[in-house]
Amino acid sequence: MRWAPPESRSRYAIRDHIEANLDPVKDHQEIAFLTTCYDFPWDTQRALELALLRVFGIAKGTPLLVQTGELLQRTQKRYDDTTLILSEILENGYDSERGRAALRRMNQQHRRYTIPNDEYLHTLSTFIFEPVRWNERFGWRPLTRKEKLAGYHYWKQVGTLMNIRDIPPSFEAFERFNLEYEAEHLRFSENNHRLAVATRDLMLGWVLPKALWPLGAQVIHALIDDPLLDAVGLPRPPPALRRIVEAALRARGPLLRAMPRRRSPRLLTRMKSRTYPEGYRVEDLGAR
Repeated sequence: MRWAPPESRSRYAIRDHIEANLDPVKDHQEIAFLTTCYDFPWDTQRALELALLRVFGIAKGTPLLVQTGELLQRTQKRYDDTTLILSEILENGYDSERGRAALRRMNQQHRRYTIPNDEYLHTLSTFIFEPVRWNERFGWRPLTRKEKLAGYHYWKQVGTLMNIRDIPPSFEAFERFNLEYEAEHLRFSENNHRLAVATRDLMLGWVLPKALWPLGAQVIHALIDDPLLDAVGLPRPPPALRRIVEAALRARGPLLRAMPRRRSPRLLTRMKSRTYPEGYRVEDLGAR
């Protein structure tokens, strides 16, 4: 394994190792790997699913997403392709052979379309700040300043390798961009709604029979802030349900803190994929 964790079984061993030994600029890949794959694998995956929904709230960008048909007609495949490409980069490093292959494949996909730079920037910003915000709400421990900065530097470098221009020069500047961009562009459209419903229903189908989707949908809505719900045309949940869902997720914290830390990384590239149960080649990910 490229980045080995500390030997200690302490629940806080990863955090303590990062704080004592790693630099958020020079070692941002290692920090991102350790934080994501050891301490917060489930949380990061859920946060990035919310990040996807935030992209669907930007009305000026969703006509193209609907036009391609990938997210409406092949929703599971598109989700798996995106997850695997990003996981190849994170788990192996963007400077590894597999990481470079994943970046090439992602750039090949994006070159098919004319996508404004500001939309790239917004999507990139959600990958940084949605995990931070999820952690603040539901994490079993706070992310450290080093971990937050490493996330910024990691995604900034990935964005640079994607030829995204004008990436804000600091964590704070990029967060301001994210908030100001959404304040200006988070607006309802029917395209937003179609994409959000397709993705929400995909997630419900992973864990519930269809008869229970209406109940599960309310739980998902309870995790989403009202401006985004309005932008994607999903109903606001009852305030009491929101409080119950948030309390249930926060209750994980004491349980996780009492457990020994994860001894092996959760690697999405090594897990059985719904789309590729027999495995995949990086070159085959994405639309044909």
